[in-house]
Amino acid sequence: QGKTLVVATATVALQEQIIHRDLPDIARHSGLDFSFALAKGRRRYLCLSRLDQWLSGADHQSLALYPDEQALAPDSDTLALYQEMAQSLASGEWDGDRDQWSSMLAEDKWQRVTTDNAGCTGRRYSHIKNCPYFRAREEIVDADVVVANHDLVLADLALGGGVILPPPEDAIYVVDEAHHLPDKVINHFSHRLRFQAGLRWLEQTERSLGSMLTRLDSDSSLRAELDTLVTRLASLRLSLAGIRPLLDGLLQDSGVADGGSAVLRFEDGVVPEPLRGPAAAAAAGCWDVVAEAEHLVEGLQKQLDSNQPVQPREELEQWLALISGLQQRAESQAGLWTAYSADAREERPPQARWLQLVEGGGQLDIELNCSPILAAGTLDETLWPRCHAAVLTSATLTALGNFDRFAMRAGLADNAAFEVVPSPFNHAEKAELHLPAMRSDPGDARAHTAELVELLPEIIDLKEGTLVLFASRRQMEQVYDELPEAMRQSILMQGRQSKLDILRRHGELIDKGVGSIIFGLASFAEGVDLPGKRCSHVVIAKIPFAVPDDPVEQALAEWIEHNNGNAFMEVTVPDAALRLVQASGRLLRSEGDSGRITLLDRRLVTRRYGKRMLESLPPYKRIIG
Repeated sequence: QGKTLVVATATVALQEQIIHRDLPDIARHSGLDFSFALAKGRRRYLCLSRLDQWLSGADHQSLALYPDEQALAPDSDTLALYQEMAQSLASGEWDGDRDQWSSMLAEDKWQRVTTDNAGCTGRRYSHIKNCPYFRAREEIVDADVVVANHDLVLADLALGGGVILPPPEDAIYVVDEAHHLPDKVINHFSHRLRFQAGLRWLEQTERSLGSMLTRLDSDSSLRAELDTLVTRLASLRLSLAGIRPLLDGLLQDSGVADGGSAVLRFEDGVVPEPLRGPAAAAAAGCWDVVAEAEHLVEGLQKQLDSNQPVQPREELEQWLALISGLQQRAESQAGLWTAYSADAREERPPQARWLQLVEGGGQLDIELNCSPILAAGTLDETLWPRCHAAVLTSATLTALGNFDRFAMRAGLADNAAFEVVPSPFNHAEKAELHLPAMRSDPGDARAHTAELVELLPEIIDLKEGTLVLFASRRQMEQVYDELPEAMRQSILMQGRQSKLDILRRHGELIDKGVGSIIFGLASFAEGVDLPGKRCSHVVIAKIPFAVPDDPVEQALAEWIEHNNGNAFMEVTVPDAALRLVQASGRLLRSEGDSGRITLLDRRLVTRRYGKRMLESLPPYKRIIG
């Protein structure tokens, strides 16, 4: 149909699997002639301009894209790394892709030499032909299939679509791991602002712009625009200063500031009236800064296009990155303040809005947050009406045997087609689901923990590979502490070492014929592959109900209840059922795997919702005590 196929998955690792294994297999065996390319965001590529600036010894404070970023001068080891990068680029041994570097790169070292959309000078960069990001971009322009991740697709939609990837109208999307999509959308289109850090940013930005003024002649065409921008920033800073006492008062009145919960969520998303007016003024101030920054960006771009620029090109490129970054950050803050000044009573559903005390710079800061509670509205505006077609696929799209949960969260139309594809696994022959007789109910945490300590030595074979999944860190640690020493010797527990180290050590022990037990939380219940003997037994401590402390989920439940719904049955139970399927799915990772799953929660057979969860699990052979 003359469209580009955009395959979007959850991680860079899955992208590379599709590019290097799956698509070549299809091309080789299908007889189809098609081209494909990998698309990543700017942050995965080296920025030559920033690398050059660090190596040339430029003022390190001016190199922070945002002035409150860590911008200390690099140490000798870091400079040696940057010199090695430059040499590898020059020799053609490296293409500037972070994932292709020969060793792991520390996040702080990489962030100094990469950039984002705001900090990129784009086609005006003097060495654009050698830019790793733009060279990679050229490969995707004519590709029949483009492989991206969810974040890149959402970043493109946030920019209007068709900026990084093909326009949605010209694309057919295949979204893999699609059960992550609603949460990704919510995170991507939310706003947050650390208040004190924001004020420090404004002060430091004013100083940075002041230093730019000293470099310009009095008759420079850029000077008036820069002067106006500095004035706008100062005005915004003054308007924000009066907001801090209001925030302190709200936290004090709610008890948050007295050591209670660190979060104050506004009921139904309604911001108190005394804060809405100042928020509107702050939003107006931010938009004024955005407008002036846009004018200055245009002026800098004209200078870069000029045959006789008023400043050296390298300096203008650096200034353009700084002002573009300022513009983007001011837009983000404007979005937050605009949301706080809006009338939530007109929103269907309302956005979640909350204040949170956070550690920052060695002191407590107040973080303002605003987030959609469903991805449905955002996707219905930016993707579903625009794309030519979309296929959403995952092993865990259904909950309680239907697609209702996913359709609600993703905003799928009533005429969307749904299909459950049969599994290649013979669950009834390959796996057993055990529900042993138990005295305790997980609602009594102390009794349930005590019974886990009794049961685990009885049901776990220390010579096997076992994965034990807990719903709370506290219970996991209490169980571990009370188990016999002989059993603790075989346990690798999350939190004591990194996830990668646990998986590596567990694999080494099993491969040597020695048993090993992993104690893990939610991150071990999804996306973990322990094939064959590495996992012969999955133990699930209890039904994985979410802890009700997430402000977005609380706001969703509140909205459902206020609209005569049942949040427990419509949200909590389906979410837990989906997580239970994911957790039990750690056992069979290939058609040759076999073993057993033990669930130490009798609610699966004693509660009506539990029976629905049980029926939604794959058809394992059931052994109920």
